[in-house]
Amino acid sequence: MKQNFDEIIRMENISKEFPGVKALTDVNLSINAGEVHALVGENGAGKSTLIKIMMGVHQRSSGDIYIAGEKVDIRNPIDAAGHGLSAVYQDVTIARHLTVAENFFLGRIPLTKLGFVDWKAMTSQTQAVLDELNIIVDAKSVVKQLSAAQQEMVIIAKKYFEHSKIIIFDEPTALLANEEVEELFTIIRRLKNEGVACIYISHRMEEIFELCDRVSVMKDGRLIDTMIVSDSNEDDLISKMVGRTIEDMYSIKHCKQCDEALRVENLTSSGAFENINFSIHKGEVFGIFGLVGSGRTEIVRAIYGADSFESGEIYLDNKKVSIGNPAVAISKGIGLLPEDRKNEGLTLDTTVENNINMASYKDISKLGFINLKKEKERSLKQIDDMRIKTPSGKQKVINLSGGNQQKVVIGKWLCCNSNIFIFDEPTVGIDVGAKSEIYRLLEQLLAEGNAVIMISSYLPEIIGIADRIMVIHEGKQTGIVERGDYSEEKLLKLASGLLK
Repeated sequence: MKQNFDEIIRMENISKEFPGVKALTDVNLSINAGEVHALVGENGAGKSTLIKIMMGVHQRSSGDIYIAGEKVDIRNPIDAAGHGLSAVYQDVTIARHLTVAENFFLGRIPLTKLGFVDWKAMTSQTQAVLDELNIIVDAKSVVKQLSAAQQEMVIIAKKYFEHSKIIIFDEPTALLANEEVEELFTIIRRLKNEGVACIYISHRMEEIFELCDRVSVMKDGRLIDTMIVSDSNEDDLISKMVGRTIEDMYSIKHCKQCDEALRVENLTSSGAFENINFSIHKGEVFGIFGLVGSGRTEIVRAIYGADSFESGEIYLDNKKVSIGNPAVAISKGIGLLPEDRKNEGLTLDTTVENNINMASYKDISKLGFINLKKEKERSLKQIDDMRIKTPSGKQKVINLSGGNQQKVVIGKWLCCNSNIFIFDEPTVGIDVGAKSEIYRLLEQLLAEGNAVIMISSYLPEIIGIADRIMVIHEGKQTGIVERGDYSEEKLLKLASGLLK
């Protein structure tokens, strides 16, 4: 392989075998100094394994790694750090009970001449780095008091402070609002300008085209192609990743709409939303779009009984109902797939079987005893029907991919015989292949006469999937747009309050 003089790391013919599985086969990847290099592929494509080999978490079965043209052996994360490699993971990894400054100096606390901790030096040096990167955080702040976005920025600043040559960003925007994403991008561009190499892993295609210089596509443990981002497009990337075009992915079969399933009249909750009016029909996907903080999630939580509201009426099948809590909503056939599925939709440390039956154990229990045969049968049916990738129903949910976790949540509501499904950001953190499977499941729900409410921040998704879209701005309904009238410009103007 011809060496690039700007090249900072090169991986040649990297292969990795686990017992019974070949995770990587002859992968060749090079990253240049001052480059933002995207790494994309479906879950299971081999991205994480390759990165873990780079970071010394896994050992390669064969192949070589070169840093600045010199062959190296990275045996553990300490070796990786010694070579200037670091990573910012999706789940923030930082000592939350310590201050920002203490986190910066973990393992190398400065001392005064008298042998005491030099708190002044720690704080001043940390604050100087935060200020340099325009991160508005006090170095004396305890980390647990910071938002998830601020914690992530602190980690990036720490990597910068440690003079990392290569920083891996693994789904860094998963927990960030739109304005926080822009702050992150500003910092990454600053790192790039200073010669730091950034490896950027994301399922969000628009981020790749806004931020990255080159992109490498992985599939089934192999590197398929490396391209200059400006010479590619979203459809090309998705086709290489999953063998389908973007039009195919968002193209679901729209069903004939039947009777009204749900109607909301003048729903109001002070400080959250007011005078919300809409109806949904069986066989329809009703989209809700709005910017972060618009009140869209609060509306569906009120319908589900998770939050209270002050006034307004809810009708199911043209009958007025009172839904005071989620248990009542469940009994009336409403299921909510929350945006934060890990904390609100699943119990991660229990099994797939437990989670699928979680909301409907009463249906298979008698005198406090669970019918274990029915519990197993019901979970196996959902695993089979939805093609949940799991060794068995006894597998813990925490060990599943994001897409399969989402399928488990859907299976839970199917076991409850739900007929109104509320999807709040159903594809956040899910790769494009798993997204396509979620859309196929949604299509199946519609074909069976169910109604779906779908909240999404991603305009191509909601435009491609929804039959109608209600737009929310600062808690107020600014319009309901019919499918034939969709345009990104119109929806964004409504969401920004520029069009009413």
